[in-house]
Amino acid sequence: MAERWATSRGDLQGIDLHLDPAGPGLRRGLTDALREAVRTGRLSAGTRLPSSRTLAADLGIARNTVADAYADLVAEGWLTARQGSGTRVADRAVPGPPAAPSTPRRVPGRLPYSLVPGTPDLASFPRAEWLKATRRALATAPHDAFGYGDPRGRPELRVALADYLARVRGVRADPERLVVCAGFSHGLHLLCEILRARGARTLAVESHGLDVHWDLATRAGLRTTPLPFDSSGTRAQDPGDADAVLLSPAHQFPLGGALRPERRAAVVDWARRTGGLILEDDYDGEFRYDRQPVGALQDLDPDHVVYLGTASKSLAPGLRLGWMVVPPSLVADVVDVGGGRPVGVVEQLALAEFLTSGAYDRHVRAARLRYRRRRDALVRALAERAPDVRVTGIAAGLHAVLRLPPGTEQSVVQAATWQGLAVLGLSRFRHPAADPTPGDALVVGYATPPDHAWTGTLEALCRALP
Repeated sequence: MAERWATSRGDLQGIDLHLDPAGPGLRRGLTDALREAVRTGRLSAGTRLPSSRTLAADLGIARNTVADAYADLVAEGWLTARQGSGTRVADRAVPGPPAAPSTPRRVPGRLPYSLVPGTPDLASFPRAEWLKATRRALATAPHDAFGYGDPRGRPELRVALADYLARVRGVRADPERLVVCAGFSHGLHLLCEILRARGARTLAVESHGLDVHWDLATRAGLRTTPLPFDSSGTRAQDPGDADAVLLSPAHQFPLGGALRPERRAAVVDWARRTGGLILEDDYDGEFRYDRQPVGALQDLDPDHVVYLGTASKSLAPGLRLGWMVVPPSLVADVVDVGGGRPVGVVEQLALAEFLTSGAYDRHVRAARLRYRRRRDALVRALAERAPDVRVTGIAAGLHAVLRLPPGTEQSVVQAATWQGLAVLGLSRFRHPAADPTPGDALVVGYATPPDHAWTGTLEALCRALP
Protein backbone atom coordinates (compact mmCIF):
# COMPACT_ATOMS: atom_id res chain seq x y z
CA MET A 1 0.00 0.00 0.00
CA ALA A 2 1.39 3.43 -0.93
CA GLU A 3 2.35 5.73 1.95
CA ARG A 4 1.13 9.32 2.05
CA TRP A 5 4.42 10.81 3.18
CA ALA A 6 7.53 10.89 1.05
CA THR A 7 10.56 11.77 3.17
CA SER A 8 13.30 11.67 0.53
CA ARG A 9 15.51 9.46 2.68
CA GLY A 10 17.93 8.69 -0.11
CA ASP A 11 18.08 12.09 -1.78
CA LEU A 12 19.65 14.84 0.32
CA GLN A 13 18.75 17.42 -2.34
CA GLY A 14 15.07 16.48 -2.34
CA ILE A 15 12.24 17.62 -0.13
CA ASP A 16 9.62 16.05 2.10
CA LEU A 17 6.32 15.61 0.27
CA HIS A 18 2.82 14.97 1.49
CA LEU A 19 1.08 13.01 -1.26
CA ASP A 20 -2.11 11.03 -1.40
CA PRO A 21 -1.83 8.89 -4.58
CA ALA A 22 -5.43 7.71 -4.44
CA GLY A 23 -7.39 6.66 -7.50
CA PRO A 24 -8.02 3.75 -9.84
CA GLY A 25 -4.30 3.13 -10.32
CA LEU A 26 -1.02 4.11 -8.70
CA ARG A 27 0.32 5.93 -11.73
CA ARG A 28 -2.80 7.99 -12.22
CA GLY A 29 -3.18 8.57 -8.48
CA LEU A 30 0.40 9.79 -8.15
CA THR A 31 0.08 11.99 -11.23
CA ASP A 32 -3.11 13.58 -9.92
CA ALA A 33 -1.60 14.13 -6.47
CA LEU A 34 1.49 15.84 -7.86
CA ARG A 35 -0.53 17.96 -10.27
CA GLU A 36 -2.83 19.10 -7.45
CA ALA A 37 0.15 19.99 -5.23
CA VAL A 38 1.50 22.24 -8.00
CA ARG A 39 -1.92 23.67 -8.89
CA THR A 40 -2.68 24.71 -5.31
CA GLY A 41 0.76 26.21 -4.77
CA ARG A 42 1.94 23.64 -2.21
CA LEU A 43 4.82 22.98 -4.60
CA SER A 44 6.12 26.32 -5.83
CA ALA A 45 7.87 27.04 -9.13
CA GLY A 46 11.47 25.85 -9.16
CA THR A 47 11.05 23.31 -6.36
CA ARG A 48 13.26 20.29 -6.99
CA LEU A 49 11.47 16.97 -6.59
CA PRO A 50 13.07 13.78 -5.32
CA SER A 51 14.55 11.45 -7.92
CA SER A 52 12.24 8.76 -9.22
CA ARG A 53 14.29 6.16 -7.36
CA THR A 54 14.04 8.01 -4.04
CA LEU A 55 10.35 8.81 -4.31
CA ALA A 56 9.55 5.25 -5.30
CA ALA A 57 11.44 3.93 -2.28
CA ASP A 58 9.71 6.39 0.06
CA LEU A 59 6.24 5.57 -1.23
CA GLY A 60 6.88 1.84 -1.52
CA ILE A 61 5.96 1.66 -5.21
CA ALA A 62 7.78 0.75 -8.42
CA ARG A 63 10.33 3.23 -9.77
CA ASN A 64 8.78 3.02 -13.26
CA THR A 65 5.46 4.21 -11.83
CA VAL A 66 7.10 7.38 -10.52
CA ALA A 67 9.10 7.89 -13.73
CA ASP A 68 5.94 7.56 -15.82
CA ALA A 69 4.05 10.01 -13.59
CA TYR A 70 6.91 12.52 -13.88
CA ALA A 71 6.95 12.07 -17.67
CA ASP A 72 3.20 12.71 -17.90
CA LEU A 73 3.51 15.95 -15.91
CA VAL A 74 6.50 17.10 -17.93
CA ALA A 75 4.48 16.58 -21.11
CA GLU A 76 1.60 18.58 -19.61
CA GLY A 77 3.95 21.42 -18.64
CA TRP A 78 3.61 21.05 -14.89
CA LEU A 79 7.20 19.83 -14.40
CA THR A 80 10.54 20.26 -16.18
CA ALA A 81 13.32 17.66 -16.47
CA ARG A 82 16.86 18.56 -17.47
CA GLN A 83 20.07 16.59 -17.33
CA GLY A 84 22.00 17.55 -14.19
CA SER A 85 19.16 19.65 -12.83
CA GLY A 86 16.70 16.93 -11.91
CA THR A 87 12.95 17.22 -12.02
CA ARG A 88 11.53 20.57 -10.93
CA VAL A 89 8.19 22.33 -10.79
CA ALA A 90 7.74 24.40 -13.94
CA ASP A 91 7.54 28.17 -13.80
CA ARG A 92 4.00 28.75 -14.97
CA ALA A 93 1.04 30.82 -13.91
CA VAL A 94 -1.13 28.85 -11.53
CA PRO A 95 -4.57 30.37 -10.98
CA GLY A 96 -5.30 30.86 -7.31
CA PRO A 97 -8.66 30.74 -5.58
CA PRO A 98 -10.94 33.69 -6.28
CA ALA A 99 -10.51 36.51 -3.81
CA ALA A 100 -13.29 36.84 -1.30
CA PRO A 101 -15.13 40.15 -1.54
CA SER A 102 -14.23 42.51 1.26
CA THR A 103 -15.48 45.82 2.51
CA PRO A 104 -12.79 48.49 2.31
CA ARG A 105 -11.88 49.95 5.67
CA ARG A 106 -9.22 52.26 6.94
CA VAL A 107 -6.50 50.66 9.02
CA PRO A 108 -4.64 53.40 10.95
CA GLY A 109 -1.27 51.69 10.82
CA ARG A 110 -1.39 51.58 6.99
CA LEU A 111 -1.43 55.33 6.52
CA PRO A 112 1.90 56.90 5.51
CA TYR A 113 2.37 58.46 8.95
CA SER A 114 1.39 57.19 12.40
CA LEU A 115 1.21 58.67 15.88
CA VAL A 116 -0.84 55.82 17.28
CA PRO A 117 0.54 55.17 20.79
CA GLY A 118 1.67 51.80 22.03
CA THR A 119 4.96 51.06 20.29
CA PRO A 120 8.45 52.52 20.41
CA ASP A 121 10.47 53.42 17.32
CA LEU A 122 10.91 49.89 15.97
CA ALA A 123 13.66 51.03 13.59
CA SER A 124 15.82 51.81 16.63
CA PHE A 125 15.77 48.25 17.95
CA PRO A 126 19.42 47.50 18.89
CA ARG A 127 19.94 44.67 16.42
CA ALA A 128 23.74 44.50 16.65
CA GLU A 129 23.81 44.50 20.45
CA TRP A 130 20.93 42.03 20.66
CA LEU A 131 22.76 39.70 18.26
CA LYS A 132 25.90 39.91 20.39
CA ALA A 133 23.90 39.14 23.52
CA THR A 134 22.21 36.18 21.82
CA ARG A 135 25.55 34.74 20.69
CA ARG A 136 27.10 35.11 24.13
CA ALA A 137 24.04 33.60 25.78
CA LEU A 138 23.99 30.60 23.43
CA ALA A 139 27.72 30.04 23.83
CA THR A 140 27.47 29.79 27.61
CA ALA A 141 24.01 28.25 28.08
CA PRO A 142 23.93 24.86 29.81
CA HIS A 143 22.51 21.96 27.83
CA ASP A 144 19.49 21.67 30.12
CA ALA A 145 18.47 25.23 29.19
CA PHE A 146 16.87 23.78 26.06
CA GLY A 147 14.66 21.35 27.97
CA TYR A 148 11.23 22.06 29.42
CA GLY A 149 12.68 23.71 32.50
CA ASP A 150 11.05 25.82 35.18
CA PRO A 151 7.63 27.13 34.09
CA ARG A 152 8.44 30.42 35.80
CA GLY A 153 11.18 31.03 33.22
CA ARG A 154 14.94 30.65 32.99
CA PRO A 155 16.70 31.33 36.30
CA GLU A 156 19.30 33.48 34.55
CA LEU A 157 16.60 35.90 33.42
CA ARG A 158 14.68 35.88 36.69
CA VAL A 159 17.83 36.72 38.65
CA ALA A 160 18.83 39.45 36.18
CA LEU A 161 15.33 40.96 36.21
CA ALA A 162 15.10 40.87 40.01
CA ASP A 163 18.36 42.82 40.27
CA TYR A 164 17.34 45.32 37.58
CA LEU A 165 13.83 45.94 38.92
CA ALA A 166 15.09 46.46 42.48
CA ARG A 167 17.77 48.90 41.28
CA VAL A 168 15.73 50.89 38.75
CA ARG A 169 12.08 50.61 39.77
CA GLY A 170 12.29 49.96 43.53
CA VAL A 171 10.53 46.61 43.22
CA ARG A 172 11.00 44.05 45.98
CA ALA A 173 11.74 41.29 43.49
CA ASP A 174 12.67 37.83 44.72
CA PRO A 175 13.63 35.62 41.73
CA GLU A 176 11.52 32.85 43.26
CA ARG A 177 8.42 35.05 42.89
CA LEU A 178 9.24 36.34 39.43
CA VAL A 179 7.44 34.73 36.47
CA VAL A 180 8.37 35.34 32.84
CA CYS A 181 5.37 35.73 30.54
CA ALA A 182 4.69 36.56 26.89
CA GLY A 183 3.98 40.25 27.40
CA PHE A 184 1.57 42.19 29.62
CA SER A 185 -1.63 40.83 28.06
CA HIS A 186 -0.52 37.26 28.67
CA GLY A 187 0.27 38.03 32.31
CA LEU A 188 -3.06 39.80 32.78
CA HIS A 189 -4.87 36.85 31.24
CA LEU A 190 -3.26 34.45 33.73
CA LEU A 191 -4.11 36.70 36.68
CA CYS A 192 -7.74 37.12 35.59
CA GLU A 193 -8.11 33.35 35.28
CA ILE A 194 -6.73 32.93 38.80
CA LEU A 195 -8.98 35.63 40.22
CA ARG A 196 -12.07 34.06 38.70
CA ALA A 197 -11.08 30.60 39.94
CA ARG A 198 -10.78 32.07 43.43
CA GLY A 199 -14.30 33.43 43.27
CA ALA A 200 -13.60 37.02 42.22
CA ARG A 201 -16.26 38.71 40.14
CA THR A 202 -15.22 42.34 39.62
CA LEU A 203 -12.04 44.03 38.43
CA ALA A 204 -11.89 47.79 38.94
CA VAL A 205 -10.05 49.59 36.14
CA GLU A 206 -9.08 53.15 35.31
CA SER A 207 -11.67 55.24 33.49
CA HIS A 208 -9.36 55.42 30.46
CA GLY A 209 -7.22 52.56 29.24
CA LEU A 210 -7.08 49.80 26.65
CA ASP A 211 -10.17 47.86 25.67
CA VAL A 212 -8.03 44.80 24.96
CA HIS A 213 -7.31 44.60 28.69
CA TRP A 214 -10.95 44.97 29.64
CA ASP A 215 -11.88 42.31 27.09
CA LEU A 216 -9.36 39.88 28.59
CA ALA A 217 -10.99 40.28 31.98
CA THR A 218 -14.46 39.86 30.52
CA ARG A 219 -13.51 36.66 28.72
CA ALA A 220 -12.16 35.31 32.02
CA GLY A 221 -15.59 35.90 33.57
CA LEU A 222 -14.88 39.14 35.40
CA ARG A 223 -16.91 42.33 35.26
CA THR A 224 -14.90 45.53 34.80
CA THR A 225 -16.01 48.72 36.52
CA PRO A 226 -14.30 52.10 35.96
CA LEU A 227 -12.83 54.03 38.86
CA PRO A 228 -13.83 57.70 39.27
CA PHE A 229 -11.53 60.33 37.80
CA ASP A 230 -11.04 63.96 38.83
CA SER A 231 -8.58 66.80 38.30
CA SER A 232 -6.02 65.00 40.48
CA GLY A 233 -6.24 61.77 38.52
CA THR A 234 -7.70 58.35 39.28
CA ARG A 235 -9.58 58.04 42.57
CA ALA A 236 -8.28 54.57 43.36
CA GLN A 237 -8.72 54.77 47.13
CA ASP A 238 -12.24 53.27 47.13
CA PRO A 239 -12.76 50.54 44.50
CA GLY A 240 -16.18 49.69 45.95
CA ASP A 241 -17.08 46.00 45.77
CA ALA A 242 -14.20 45.13 43.43
CA ASP A 243 -12.06 42.10 44.20
CA ALA A 244 -9.01 43.50 42.40
CA VAL A 245 -7.80 46.75 40.84
CA LEU A 246 -5.82 47.28 37.62
CA LEU A 247 -3.72 50.47 37.73
CA SER A 248 -0.87 52.18 35.86
CA PRO A 249 0.26 54.29 38.84
CA ALA A 250 3.66 55.53 37.58
CA HIS A 251 2.24 56.95 34.33
CA GLN A 252 -1.48 56.53 33.73
CA PHE A 253 -2.34 55.45 30.22
CA PRO A 254 -3.37 57.43 28.32
CA LEU A 255 -3.94 60.57 30.41
CA GLY A 256 -0.35 60.63 31.58
CA GLY A 257 -0.36 61.55 35.26
CA ALA A 258 1.13 59.69 38.22
CA LEU A 259 -1.09 58.36 41.00
CA ARG A 260 -0.87 60.81 43.89
CA PRO A 261 1.00 59.57 47.01
CA GLU A 262 -2.04 59.74 49.27
CA ARG A 263 -4.09 57.74 46.78
CA ARG A 264 -1.32 55.16 46.41
CA ALA A 265 -1.33 54.66 50.17
CA ALA A 266 -5.13 54.53 50.29
CA VAL A 267 -5.52 51.83 47.64
CA VAL A 268 -2.88 49.71 49.40
CA ASP A 269 -4.80 50.14 52.65
CA TRP A 270 -7.92 48.96 50.83
CA ALA A 271 -6.11 45.84 49.63
CA ARG A 272 -4.87 45.02 53.12
CA ARG A 273 -8.27 45.64 54.69
CA THR A 274 -10.30 43.62 52.21
CA GLY A 275 -7.81 41.05 50.95
CA GLY A 276 -8.06 42.58 47.49
CA LEU A 277 -5.33 42.44 44.88
CA ILE A 278 -3.69 45.32 43.01
CA LEU A 279 -2.38 44.65 39.49
CA GLU A 280 0.31 47.23 38.71
CA ASP A 281 0.96 47.91 35.02
CA ASP A 282 4.43 49.52 34.82
CA TYR A 283 4.44 49.69 31.04
CA ASP A 284 6.91 52.56 30.49
CA GLY A 285 8.45 53.22 33.90
CA GLU A 286 11.97 53.74 32.53
CA PHE A 287 11.04 56.82 30.51
CA ARG A 288 10.83 60.04 32.50
CA TYR A 289 12.05 63.51 31.59
CA ASP A 290 11.01 66.42 33.82
CA ARG A 291 10.46 64.65 37.10
CA GLN A 292 12.11 62.21 39.45
CA PRO A 293 11.28 58.55 38.78
CA VAL A 294 8.08 57.36 40.43
CA GLY A 295 8.86 54.09 42.18
CA ALA A 296 6.75 50.99 41.89
CA LEU A 297 3.58 50.76 43.97
CA GLN A 298 4.55 47.16 44.71
CA ASP A 299 7.19 48.36 47.17
CA LEU A 300 4.42 49.49 49.55
CA ASP A 301 3.03 45.97 49.96
CA PRO A 302 4.49 43.04 47.97
CA ASP A 303 1.87 40.73 49.49
CA HIS A 304 -1.06 42.55 47.89
CA VAL A 305 0.43 43.97 44.68
CA VAL A 306 1.35 42.11 41.50
CA TYR A 307 3.98 44.01 39.54
CA LEU A 308 3.83 43.59 35.74
CA GLY A 309 6.51 44.85 33.39
CA THR A 310 7.44 44.35 29.77
CA ALA A 311 10.13 44.93 27.16
CA SER A 312 7.49 46.09 24.67
CA LYS A 313 8.19 49.80 25.13
CA SER A 314 11.89 49.65 26.00
CA LEU A 315 12.86 47.22 23.21
CA ALA A 316 10.05 45.92 20.97
CA PRO A 317 6.64 44.25 21.44
CA GLY A 318 7.56 41.57 18.91
CA LEU A 319 9.94 39.98 21.42
CA ARG A 320 6.90 38.93 23.50
CA LEU A 321 8.85 39.34 26.73
CA GLY A 322 7.15 40.34 29.96
CA TRP A 323 7.39 39.53 33.65
CA MET A 324 5.37 39.45 36.83
CA VAL A 325 6.50 39.73 40.44
CA VAL A 326 3.70 38.01 42.35
CA PRO A 327 2.90 37.64 46.06
CA PRO A 328 4.04 34.32 47.58
CA SER A 329 0.43 33.15 47.80
CA LEU A 330 0.01 33.38 44.01
CA VAL A 331 3.17 31.69 42.73
CA ALA A 332 1.77 28.16 42.60
CA ASP A 333 -1.48 29.31 40.96
CA VAL A 334 0.36 31.31 38.28
CA VAL A 335 2.52 28.31 37.45
CA ASP A 336 -0.49 25.98 37.29
CA VAL A 337 -2.61 28.28 35.12
CA GLY A 338 0.32 29.21 32.89
CA GLY A 339 0.56 25.69 31.52
CA GLY A 340 4.31 25.79 30.97
CA ARG A 341 6.82 28.33 29.72
CA PRO A 342 5.34 30.43 26.87
CA VAL A 343 8.49 32.39 25.97
CA GLY A 344 11.31 30.92 23.90
CA VAL A 345 14.43 30.07 25.87
CA VAL A 346 16.74 31.83 23.42
CA GLU A 347 14.91 35.15 23.91
CA GLN A 348 15.04 34.70 27.68
CA LEU A 349 18.76 33.95 27.69
CA ALA A 350 19.44 36.88 25.36
CA LEU A 351 17.53 39.34 27.56
CA ALA A 352 19.35 38.05 30.65
CA GLU A 353 22.68 38.69 28.93
CA PHE A 354 21.43 42.08 27.68
CA LEU A 355 20.60 43.08 31.23
CA THR A 356 23.70 41.79 33.00
CA SER A 357 26.11 43.19 30.40
CA GLY A 358 24.76 46.72 30.83
CA ALA A 359 23.56 46.87 27.20
CA TYR A 360 19.94 47.29 28.33
CA ASP A 361 20.77 50.30 30.49
CA ARG A 362 22.74 51.90 27.67
CA HIS A 363 19.91 51.33 25.21
CA VAL A 364 17.28 52.78 27.55
CA ARG A 365 19.38 55.88 28.27
CA ALA A 366 19.90 56.49 24.55
CA ALA A 367 16.20 55.95 23.83
CA ARG A 368 15.22 58.28 26.66
CA LEU A 369 17.33 61.06 25.16
CA ARG A 370 15.95 60.48 21.65
CA TYR A 371 12.32 60.47 22.80
CA ARG A 372 12.83 63.56 24.96
CA ARG A 373 14.11 65.42 21.89
CA ARG A 374 11.03 64.34 19.96
CA ARG A 375 8.75 65.45 22.77
CA ASP A 376 10.45 68.83 22.90
CA ALA A 377 10.16 69.20 19.11
CA LEU A 378 6.46 68.36 19.37
CA VAL A 379 5.87 70.97 22.05
CA ARG A 380 7.77 73.66 20.10
CA ALA A 381 5.93 72.91 16.86
CA LEU A 382 2.53 73.09 18.55
CA ALA A 383 3.40 76.36 20.28
CA GLU A 384 4.22 77.87 16.89
CA ARG A 385 1.60 76.26 14.66
CA ALA A 386 -1.33 75.45 16.99
CA PRO A 387 -1.15 77.72 20.04
CA ASP A 388 -4.72 76.88 21.07
CA VAL A 389 -3.74 73.23 21.62
CA ARG A 390 -2.52 72.49 25.15
CA VAL A 391 -0.09 69.58 25.66
CA THR A 392 -0.36 67.51 28.87
CA GLY A 393 0.98 64.27 30.29
CA ILE A 394 4.50 64.82 28.96
CA ALA A 395 6.70 64.52 32.06
CA ALA A 396 7.25 60.85 31.29
CA GLY A 397 6.44 58.09 28.84
CA LEU A 398 6.21 57.84 25.07
CA HIS A 399 2.99 59.74 24.34
CA ALA A 400 1.33 63.09 24.96
CA VAL A 401 -2.26 64.28 25.28
CA LEU A 402 -3.18 67.22 23.04
CA ARG A 403 -6.15 69.11 24.46
CA LEU A 404 -8.40 70.41 21.67
CA PRO A 405 -11.15 73.02 21.49
CA PRO A 406 -14.52 71.57 22.59
CA GLY A 407 -16.32 69.52 19.97
CA THR A 408 -13.38 69.16 17.58
CA GLU A 409 -11.89 65.75 18.39
CA GLN A 410 -13.56 63.74 15.62
CA SER A 411 -13.05 66.42 12.99
CA VAL A 412 -9.34 66.63 13.82
CA VAL A 413 -8.96 62.84 13.63
CA GLN A 414 -10.64 62.95 10.21
CA ALA A 415 -8.44 65.85 9.08
CA ALA A 416 -5.37 63.89 10.15
CA THR A 417 -6.52 60.95 8.01
CA TRP A 418 -6.77 63.27 5.02
CA GLN A 419 -3.15 64.26 5.73
CA GLY A 420 -2.13 60.58 5.71
CA LEU A 421 -1.69 60.52 9.48
CA ALA A 422 -3.07 57.86 11.83
CA VAL A 423 -3.92 59.30 15.24
CA LEU A 424 -6.45 58.40 17.93
CA GLY A 425 -8.78 60.58 19.96
CA LEU A 426 -9.00 60.38 23.74
CA SER A 427 -12.58 59.12 23.57
CA ARG A 428 -11.23 55.94 21.94
CA PHE A 429 -9.75 54.97 25.33
CA ARG A 430 -12.75 55.69 27.57
CA HIS A 431 -14.33 52.74 29.38
CA PRO A 432 -17.95 52.29 28.20
CA ALA A 433 -19.29 52.73 31.72
CA ALA A 434 -17.07 55.70 32.64
CA ASP A 435 -18.17 59.29 32.85
CA PRO A 436 -17.81 61.29 29.61
CA THR A 437 -14.29 61.95 28.38
CA PRO A 438 -12.74 64.94 30.18
CA GLY A 439 -12.61 67.18 27.14
CA ASP A 440 -11.71 66.63 23.49
CA ALA A 441 -8.12 65.53 22.93
CA LEU A 442 -5.69 63.47 20.85
CA VAL A 443 -3.40 60.79 22.27
CA VAL A 444 -0.17 61.20 20.33
CA GLY A 445 2.48 58.47 20.39
CA TYR A 446 5.53 60.53 19.50
CA ALA A 447 7.84 57.52 19.91
CA THR A 448 6.11 55.56 17.15
CA PRO A 449 7.53 57.01 13.89
CA PRO A 450 11.01 56.03 12.73
CA ASP A 451 13.54 58.86 12.63
CA HIS A 452 13.32 59.32 8.87
CA ALA A 453 9.53 59.85 9.09
CA TRP A 454 9.46 62.08 12.16
CA THR A 455 9.59 65.45 10.37
CA GLY A 456 6.86 64.50 7.89
CA THR A 457 4.71 63.06 10.67
CA LEU A 458 4.98 66.21 12.76
CA GLU A 459 4.16 68.38 9.74
CA ALA A 460 1.06 66.28 8.96
CA LEU A 461 -0.11 66.64 12.57
CA CYS A 462 0.28 70.42 12.56
CA ARG A 463 -1.69 70.70 9.29
CA ALA A 464 -4.55 68.71 10.82
CA LEU A 465 -4.87 70.73 14.02
CA PRO A 466 -7.26 73.68 14.33
